[in-house]
Amino acid sequence: MNRSRRVSVSSFVTDDAPPGALSRLWRRDLASYPDPARRYACLGIVIATTIVLYYLLYVQYAVATSIIAHYDMTFGYFILLSVLGNAIGAFASLIAGLADRWGRANMVVYGLLLAAVLVLFLPSAQNKTAYLVLFSALYFIEGIVLVATPALIRDFSPQVGRATAMGSWTMGPVIGSLVVTSVTSATLDTSSWQDELRYAGVSALVVFVIALLGLKELSPRLRDQVMVSLRDRALVEARARGIEDSARTGGHWRQMMRLDVIGPAFAISVFLLFYYAAVGNLVIYYSATFGYSEQRANALANWYWAATAVSLISAGVLSDRLGVRKPLMLVGGVGSVAGTAVFAALATHRDTGYYTFAWLFVGMGVFSGLTYAPWMAGLTETVERRNPAATATGLAVWGWILRVVVAVSAAFLPVVVASVTPIAEHGNEVRSAQVAAGPALAVVSAHQPLFTELAKYPPGKAPGELQARAAQEVGLADLAVVQKAQPQLKVLQEHGKEVAKAAKDGPGEWRTWWLVCMGGQIVFLPFVFVMKGRWSPRGAREDAEAHQAAVDRELNALSTVA
Repeated sequence: MNRSRRVSVSSFVTDDAPPGALSRLWRRDLASYPDPARRYACLGIVIATTIVLYYLLYVQYAVATSIIAHYDMTFGYFILLSVLGNAIGAFASLIAGLADRWGRANMVVYGLLLAAVLVLFLPSAQNKTAYLVLFSALYFIEGIVLVATPALIRDFSPQVGRATAMGSWTMGPVIGSLVVTSVTSATLDTSSWQDELRYAGVSALVVFVIALLGLKELSPRLRDQVMVSLRDRALVEARARGIEDSARTGGHWRQMMRLDVIGPAFAISVFLLFYYAAVGNLVIYYSATFGYSEQRANALANWYWAATAVSLISAGVLSDRLGVRKPLMLVGGVGSVAGTAVFAALATHRDTGYYTFAWLFVGMGVFSGLTYAPWMAGLTETVERRNPAATATGLAVWGWILRVVVAVSAAFLPVVVASVTPIAEHGNEVRSAQVAAGPALAVVSAHQPLFTELAKYPPGKAPGELQARAAQEVGLADLAVVQKAQPQLKVLQEHGKEVAKAAKDGPGEWRTWWLVCMGGQIVFLPFVFVMKGRWSPRGAREDAEAHQAAVDRELNALSTVA
């Protein structure tokens, strides 16, 4: 840190003057590093905000089939929601890079309020276009909060505990997914999809009130420094008195355009292809391939989200205890590749049992958490090496790349898995028609040549002799059964073959997509090597000891000058 940068006493006092009662709802800077209780409270609020934000975002996918049916969407239109939303979120992430100048907390607090209001309005959208506009606005807010929340986590967590803190933050999207699947699997039998969105919106308003009153952030002079451990607190606060604000604002984007930032950001984005496919398509996948209901598919997904959540914390604690990130990332990455390979192979085995998938999800969740918590810590530490005052800018680069990759993957999934479209659009309709028309189908099958001839004419318009023959051959009672089932038989005639072909082709196509996800995980592995950090716990301990000695020397020098 360049201590030659100075600020006048008058400007320092003005910036740190206590805010009034109302202005506290906007001015959230802390002039000194907070005590443990306040620090953990702020970390907890950020994590709770992240959980509820992703609850708001992901609940749409858990009731995807119901939304498609309600608005008479094609599956392509529903995919457009995700593609356009992620594209908008990507550019919102770039805007969030301004959090280095404007601060992070208000972006999080008021972003959550807007997101809650949007989701509460979504069930009232009059048509699919209105739904698309509101959903895109929700993604815009998510793109900003995606950057601002980990920036806050970084600010409040020294490097020594960074992986645990980042693992806790990463639990936000994961527990958000777990909340979605838990709530929907427990309530969908008595609630509508509109109710599910309202549950999410109300929960977000509750967390907003807590964040409005309780969330603070470090002043720029504090957050723009590297803090390795809490033992650095005195030095960080002493340095803060000599940092000039204007010196922090130049060249941030240029400093982040480096291989050790851009490369790992792209790598983790393709590593997460399976995660995002699971969020957006797991219900559709299990419905189409294994015949699961929405509730059963969401219940199965709970195993993956729960295992990932536990692993994120455990991996963070282990990473901080060892002082290294890279070995855990590498082990988690290799394990993820193996788990996804098995999952892909099972796509063509429709007799695979529920608990086989459940335990496989547990293993995949463990390896996913083992990768991601240390990676998030490693990214922020790599950004800090470039410029700690550009933390939000570095995270904005990551957020932009992540959202672009997700948008592209969402656009290409229905190209690779072509069967998903007819099944998503007509699968439930065809299944219901098959059940309802079961007795009629049996009659038609028993007299196939006769009904083939009758099908040449509109209902009731067949020649008299043909109708008489049908009455004699089939019987009036059975003819009445067939007549009553005409709407269902029409559905089967229009879409039955298409859905049957999709059901046959789907498993192989899904296997291809899961192998694409595995390829993304393989791409991730070499980029572990370009990030900051030691491979050896012993080397990490030596670095920590050297850093502490340097801090002691600088504090002694400052006390001597004072």
